[in-house]
Amino acid sequence: MIKKRTRKQKVETPAEDAALWTAVKKTVDPLPGRDVLPGEMDVQPLPPKRSLVRRRETVPMIPKIPLPELSHGDQPGLDKSTAKRLRRGKVKITARLDLHGMTQNEARPALADFIDRAWYAGKREVLVITGKGTRGDGSVGVLRQAVPRWLNDGENRPRITAFTHASAKDGGEGALYIRLKKRPIT
Repeated sequence: MIKKRTRKQKVETPAEDAALWTAVKKTVDPLPGRDVLPGEMDVQPLPPKRSLVRRRETVPMIPKIPLPELSHGDQPGLDKSTAKRLRRGKVKITARLDLHGMTQNEARPALADFIDRAWYAGKREVLVITGKGTRGDGSVGVLRQAVPRWLNDGENRPRITAFTHASAKDGGEGALYIRLKKRPIT
């Protein structure tokens, strides 16, 4: 149903508003005990409206606070009981990725894609198997050293709450439990 306009509404200009206000001020007496001159309480006109694009340019940008770097067993985003359950492997693993046999060039994008897909799917606890990679000289594998660094990278870190070595049943030091953040509801 369309409503018809019966009267035209008068739109006043700022000059007309100012003239009307001046006329009204002359008819008003100040309250007893007040010595405010009539012109001192006048409201200044608003500056002309600016476009949203221009307004965004003038607002100072709030610097992003960098997230703390995560390491094994250091879980700044978890409460004690959840951190303890994660360390002991008492969490339900909802997804796993096995990086055995991959090179660094293959493993890094595979890890980023896995974290991305798991986070979007709403997974919380995931397992990434790097392999122990222990060698005869006592050194550890390349992926075992690199994966924790990659988890702290800019693309992965905002989605991760914590990570720690897995329990022996899930691979021990050759695997990581990763706790993902909740995905915001959109």
